Amino acid sequence: MENIEQLAERHGIQQEFWDIFGQKHRTSPETNAAILTALGPDTDGEEPPVLVTGQSEALPKAWLEAPDFALSLESGHRLDAESIPDELPLGYHQVRANGGDFRLIVGPESAVLPPKLRRAGLGVTLYGVRSSRNWGCGDFRDLRDLIDWAIPALHADFIALNPLHAIHNRTPYNASPYLPNSIYYRNFLYLDVEAVPGYAGICAEFETPETLAEMAALRATGIVQYERVAALKRRALERIFADNPPNAACRNWIHREGDLLRLYATYCALDEHLHAANPDTWVWPQWPVEFQDPASPAVAQFAAAHPREILFHGWLQWLVDQQIAAVQQHALASGMGIGLYHDLALATDRCGSDLWAHRPFFVNGARVGSPPDDFSPSGQDWSFPPPNQKRHLEDGYRLYTESIRKSMRHGGALRIDHVMRLFRLYWIPEGHNAANGAYVKDRPMDLVRILALESHRNNTLIVGEDLGTVENEVRETLAKFGILSYRLMIFEQDAAGFKRPADYPVQALASTTTHDLPTITGYWTGEDIEARLKAGVTDQDSYQAQLESRIRDRQRLLDALLAEELLPADHETDAAKVPTMSMEIRLAVLEYLAKSESDLWLINQEDLTGEPLQQNLPGTTAEYPNWSRKMRWSLEELATLPEAVECVASVRSLVVGSGRGK
Repeated sequence: MENIEQLAERHGIQQEFWDIFGQKHRTSPETNAAILTALGPDTDGEEPPVLVTGQSEALPKAWLEAPDFALSLESGHRLDAESIPDELPLGYHQVRANGGDFRLIVGPESAVLPPKLRRAGLGVTLYGVRSSRNWGCGDFRDLRDLIDWAIPALHADFIALNPLHAIHNRTPYNASPYLPNSIYYRNFLYLDVEAVPGYAGICAEFETPETLAEMAALRATGIVQYERVAALKRRALERIFADNPPNAACRNWIHREGDLLRLYATYCALDEHLHAANPDTWVWPQWPVEFQDPASPAVAQFAAAHPREILFHGWLQWLVDQQIAAVQQHALASGMGIGLYHDLALATDRCGSDLWAHRPFFVNGARVGSPPDDFSPSGQDWSFPPPNQKRHLEDGYRLYTESIRKSMRHGGALRIDHVMRLFRLYWIPEGHNAANGAYVKDRPMDLVRILALESHRNNTLIVGEDLGTVENEVRETLAKFGILSYRLMIFEQDAAGFKRPADYPVQALASTTTHDLPTITGYWTGEDIEARLKAGVTDQDSYQAQLESRIRDRQRLLDALLAEELLPADHETDAAKVPTMSMEIRLAVLEYLAKSESDLWLINQEDLTGEPLQQNLPGTTAEYPNWSRKMRWSLEELATLPEAVECVASVRSLVVGSGRGK
């Protein structure tokens, strides 16, 4: 008879792991029991309804010997056991065997990885792009203009974007693109409303002095006012929709999107209807119980009574798809080899549309997080449920595939946030804190093969964000499948100091930092440590310890720059005597990474312009203006302001000098 540890191990619950400090953790019996309860009834031993395999791998003998065996290829061609080729065609196929129906997914041995990349790109938060014409946040017209500027100004080959996933665009509500309302659809806030067909017919009446004043006020803010921008754009879009009913192309697109869009649009219409009826109703768990089940008669009755509202939200997504497709086409036509680099969030808001529409695909009774590390000594609780592996398997990975496919659409690269999710996730069961969770394994070869298949179908290269507690097996498997590693200079340190540029892997994206970490200027000055103290997420003792540690890190960074001869020989060698970051040091840091042989080099907008404040301060909500900071300079200023022009010219010389220039 199995004991609880053996039962947990059989269900993928790891019984031990090593943390970032080199300490071994054992999973407690209490944690095992709680996660097993969350996983539900034991169905181990049942034949899964889907097989994910490689092209040259043999099909199961039990299938091939079945008298009713038939393989129906995605192309429509039908094969019997005697006509199976040595190499199966890539794709999503159907098998009939032994009275059962199975899904057969055949994936390639590697994702797309064009040879001789070695390109540079600019990372931006699209909402934070300033311009003299937008309506208070960056939009797809700004993105097109940014591309036109970045190609000659920086010799950029791609623009890396924050996740464009749909969020609620209202307060009080989270504005995180990494905890979205839906990972399948995108935020209409990025629409260039003036480019929407039909706007010319309403602009004279819409653009009143009051409306123009509101646009100017929203452009002038340093923080994106999501709710006000959304309200302004919705007014215009509703007027256009009323005067210009969706055409046949739009309706056909909506039809092809199927149930995914139908459920998302229904959720949006219901959410607005119920919130208008009761302003204290903010999230679907607060809805009347009859509306909490998307398959309920009440939801069907609502949909039948409100087809126009549901169609409106489908139309918005069609507009988004049209505009972002045009931007990607423009980027490639203008000379970028990659164009748009999208980002797929790990999470989806537990109070958002994905949980409402697809609840069986999430585990109830546990949350995802991470164990203790340098930046979060108590661990992190990300407050969203883990995926239900069993349900995804039963569904033939259709929802997982859609999440990849829709995030890749109209882009040349895709970053997978927390790519370790394909291998394991850190589960925190109900009633436990983040320090008392356990890693639960997934089916990585299935998930990675599907990712590689979609990479080929969309001609999209893949970057896996492999930061934190990463097992060797993870990076080895990702490298084997042609998925680029994600290497941040802040983390690329060992006992001897910062790793040399020559030590960075080739199959990787190299950058200085990311949204959850300090900018290079903020790292040097300790601005992130000050921000944590001001926000109340660290105490005075921890604050002092972090400052002392940062001074040591600053010295290690200065030593690394001097060792690579990226600063003048007579430069100050004592980092304590250089408390502020000069452009000279910032450019030296960027050049440090440019010297690496990594395929991609990403320059973040904050590091280009020398901004000290990061986009997100983990562990905070209202205490810090997360996911809303605008760029220091507008698009027009980047091209005309002397300080900006000088800065950009210096970075361009690094791009060209590193051999990454086009």
